[in-house]
Amino acid sequence: MQTQNRFFEDLAKLATGAAGTLAGVGREMEANMRQAFERMIGGMDLVSREEFEAVKAMAATARAEAEALKARLDALEGRSAVPTSADPTPKPAPKRSRGASRASPGDAKA
Repeated sequence: MQTQNRFFEDLAKLATGAAGTLAGVGREMEANMRQAFERMIGGMDLVSREEFEAVKAMAATARAEAEALKARLDALEGRSAVPTSADPTPKPAPKRSRGASRASPGDAKA
């Protein structure tokens, strides 16, 4: 009986050691995968969340300032902030005659 008991104890120690080793391998693989992903993402030239939020806030501030300046310009020019359909549209420049600019006085022979 003593030999069977010793066999099961050794088997239990082996299983415990294997489980600990597998857990360590799993942690090491996770760390390696994390490093690989960080290298891959780092090479993509992406911005961090903090940088994105800072630029987003700057853009919102610039947009609000531009709208305020537009309203101020409209007030100074005496226009309303809402464009009307009566605003004049630019007219195209008149076309010049092709023949008139190329003809010289000596060309006309009759």
